[in-house]
Amino acid sequence: MKKFKVMLNSINDVKQFVSAAVARPCDIDVVSGRYIIDAKSIMGIFSIDLTKPVSVEVHGTEEDVAAFKADIKAFIVEDDSNE
Repeated sequence: MKKFKVMLNSINDVKQFVSAAVARPCDIDVVSGRYIIDAKSIMGIFSIDLTKPVSVEVHGTEEDVAAFKADIKAFIVEDDSNE
């Protein structure tokens, strides 16, 4: 599992993020406080507080992680992948 933080500032940011997540065959979660949301759920992401960065956990291969991060690089604000 790889973790990093993203900031989604607009509706279009959320749409692009979800589209990138849907394109990956692995599980991807968004963590906000004590809530864990499926990153492939646009309604789920809109239900959390997006005024601050949220954590993303990618449960996949190194290739899945690299491809997903490349797709959403504009939204990444902090990379915790060394954990």
